[in-house]
Amino acid sequence: MLTPDGKLTLDLDPTDRAPQDECGVFGVWAPDEDVAQLTYFGLFALQHRGQESAGMAVSTGQRIMVFKDMGLEAQVFDESTLQSLPGNMAIGHTRYATTGASVWQNTQPTFRSFEDGTGLALAQNGNITNTGELEAWLAERAPQVKVPSKKSLDSTSDTALVSALMASFGDLSLEEVSLEVLPRLTGAFSFVYMTETTLYAARDPQGFRPLVLGRLQSGWVVASETAALDIVGASFVREIEPGEFIAIDGAGLRTHRFAEAAPKGCIFEYVYLARPDTRIAGRNIYSTRIDIGRQLAREHPAEADLVIPTPDSGTPSAIGYAKESGIEFGMGLVKNAYVGRTFIEPSQTIRQLGIRLKLNPLRSVIEGKRLVVVDDSIVRGNTQRALVRMLREAGAKEVHVRIASPPVEWPCFYGIDFATRAELIAPGLSVDDICRSIGADSLGFVSLDGVTEATTLPADRLCRACFTGKYPVPIPPEQAKLLHLEPEEDQ
Repeated sequence: MLTPDGKLTLDLDPTDRAPQDECGVFGVWAPDEDVAQLTYFGLFALQHRGQESAGMAVSTGQRIMVFKDMGLEAQVFDESTLQSLPGNMAIGHTRYATTGASVWQNTQPTFRSFEDGTGLALAQNGNITNTGELEAWLAERAPQVKVPSKKSLDSTSDTALVSALMASFGDLSLEEVSLEVLPRLTGAFSFVYMTETTLYAARDPQGFRPLVLGRLQSGWVVASETAALDIVGASFVREIEPGEFIAIDGAGLRTHRFAEAAPKGCIFEYVYLARPDTRIAGRNIYSTRIDIGRQLAREHPAEADLVIPTPDSGTPSAIGYAKESGIEFGMGLVKNAYVGRTFIEPSQTIRQLGIRLKLNPLRSVIEGKRLVVVDDSIVRGNTQRALVRMLREAGAKEVHVRIASPPVEWPCFYGIDFATRAELIAPGLSVDDICRSIGADSLGFVSLDGVTEATTLPADRLCRACFTGKYPVPIPPEQAKLLHLEPEEDQ
């Protein structure tokens, strides 16, 4: 379904979007493979990271062809399209807009031509924070090149700006250009990009968003998550390091360091964004969410008969909660997986049904029961409010809500589309206030230390700004002002 501002959402309530990652990226160099098909499969594994548009660029070694459009991947590509994209190398992208408008002009990969006629295709996951400085730099280098300004959150994607900057260095190789441009970027970026002959990948010095390297029998794969390696039959080699970029061509793989690593991986990847079957920093996401659920049960026990998840994102933590508490686990809600996967605008009658269109309670399972309902996060509270009401109408005796993340109190500037701070339910309200607002019998959020411990990473290697308001990379004043925020640096 579409949200009120026209964005495609797979969330239970279109007016209460869960945090959305900006994009998923995929790249493959494999001369003996059907790279368009591999990219198609890889993007399927990354569809959860963006549902607004999809695209790929494919190189034959002589020229680059780009095909992209609005919609889910299965809506954008069909068999005849993939057959028309022969080549030995490709990059792909699924997009969810966080700072650029959700329009065809902002679909990715972007494409730019160099002065010698060769091309550059580029796709990004993340959000660059110093675009004002970069726009000024581009104006100095290539005043004839026009990229729409990003002074407001409704302007174009920063990916177009980066590709324009790289294309302005006509007298250098792209590896040399990368060493010039990448150190000037701040914020979150996991790039895949290519010329006609070489595949590149780069990750920001903090490593906010994941990016991994895999090996095929006859080539290499780069992807946002290890799950995409699995689906194309690639073996995991390692993560692209923060501050590193790599180049892959017929001469092999080359690695370069463009900045010193200062790891600050996004903690919300562990809570919600990444697929459960993905590994980040050596840690399986499913296992992490099980442990978060266990910790949630220790911190917020409840007298109850049944633990149920809000499917699907709450399921691993609900399993963990049940294991730790000894309370029976059950599926009290059935999800219609196909609702929402369309651009068709629902009628007012359907819209008023809210989450009932996507979830239906199993009355025989929950009637007369004291329930613990586990969800991944609370943003505005609309979804949980409707869910509690629906469970009570289905006969639940008590509804105890448990959340597998701390209260989200601050927006993200590094590639996650949170609500503005004024729209979030947590700022300024106590847990008891939120509990009354959603109509639950009790409410508990897992602690920040509990989530951090479940990742097995030390706190100083994680970005936790959405929970603390302490940002590891400074936020430009114009963005902070738009979101009613006084930026703070993490110490």
